[in-house]
Amino acid sequence: MLPRLRPRKFYDLVVEVAIVRPGPIQGNMVHPYLRRRQKLEEVSYPSEAVRGVLERTLGVPIFQEQAMQLAIVAAGFTPGEADQLRRAMAAWKRKGGLGPFREKLLDGMAARHYPPEFAENLYRQIEGFGEYGFPESHAASFALLVYVSAWLKCHEPAAFLVGMLNSLPMGFYSASQLVQDARRHGVEVLPADVMASRWETTLEGDDVRLGLHRIKSLGQAAGERIAAARHAMPLIDVADLAKRAALDRGDLETLAAGGALKRLAGHRFGAAWEAAAVSIRRDLLDAVPIAEMQAALPTPTEGQDLVADYASLGLTLGRHPLTLIRRHLDSRYASADALRNMAHNQPARCAGLVTCRQRPGTASGVIFITLEDETGMANVIVHPNLAERQREELLGARLLGVLGVLQREGEVVHLIARRLLDHSSLLGRLETHSRDFC
Repeated sequence: MLPRLRPRKFYDLVVEVAIVRPGPIQGNMVHPYLRRRQKLEEVSYPSEAVRGVLERTLGVPIFQEQAMQLAIVAAGFTPGEADQLRRAMAAWKRKGGLGPFREKLLDGMAARHYPPEFAENLYRQIEGFGEYGFPESHAASFALLVYVSAWLKCHEPAAFLVGMLNSLPMGFYSASQLVQDARRHGVEVLPADVMASRWETTLEGDDVRLGLHRIKSLGQAAGERIAAARHAMPLIDVADLAKRAALDRGDLETLAAGGALKRLAGHRFGAAWEAAAVSIRRDLLDAVPIAEMQAALPTPTEGQDLVADYASLGLTLGRHPLTLIRRHLDSRYASADALRNMAHNQPARCAGLVTCRQRPGTASGVIFITLEDETGMANVIVHPNLAERQREELLGARLLGVLGVLQREGEVVHLIARRLLDHSSLLGRLETHSRDFC
């Protein structure tokens, strides 16, 4: 929507918030508005009274208030009747409440010499508002949040990322997608680290420091004790950390798995060994000093670290998995970045991690998939017949290959799927045969 609407002022955001809703979509308001905004369709009004109501939205009723105003100026409703219409719009599917208004609307507009097609179209749009249409004031409140968020993301991307990560779970994007996007926009993201991290993600100068909250299964109380112990006095080693932050073996193993003990104990394997050793010493009550040699453990491969990152943190600060897997995929698979430069109706292939599957009620059974690779995101459209034939690949694949046809409308690019391929087995090879990838 955004590349087609191209907001230039605040009111454009108000329209954007209100128009991406089931009501305007089902009421056939979206495409007429966009065509008129792009000057592909002429804007006309059947009367000056209607112009006064609809001019600010290019002749398309987008807000609930406009539907009420049109009922007054075009169909002769009183303000009280228009308010009854507003109430009925919100409940017509549940209570069948719009029927009594249809005849009054059509008769009122006919008596004022409005064309029958205009009257019927307006009634269908009013029906659409029953599918969660927005009041203008509501849309304006949301638009202010949109503006502030967009400003922060543009001018203070590191602070924006911190706020988003600390607010999860919310909305559409995972922590991995947020971090990948921020890094593509120049934000340096630092790992979770007992020597530097607080419980929540924070700013560290101009960089983002992941908080200990990103480590799966670590409790907030333990995370806050770690930060307090480090603030009181620099940490010496894992045993010192365990003692001063009152951590048990589970806490230490969780920190090791998350890579947060690296500066105290080295890589993940060494940190896990040290965590176990601390627990053994504690079990012996430190009654007898134990002289032990540091085990010569192998360094994890890049693939092993990557798998461990996703398992513990839900993201990685290493290379994207597709970077390691790319040479094992069909060479005809284009990157997400390359797709954006292809021509309309060109056959195309793309593969990536499935980050989102959506099936909106307004999309007539169409499923939208977002794929992520090392260059960005690719949007895929799967029509119902293909979804039925390849349900297993569609719902089960974590790494999905798509063969299809590119659809382009200006800057908006989708890959219309014709065939789906499940390449998830390659993700398993990251760990089991990871040295082959590095």
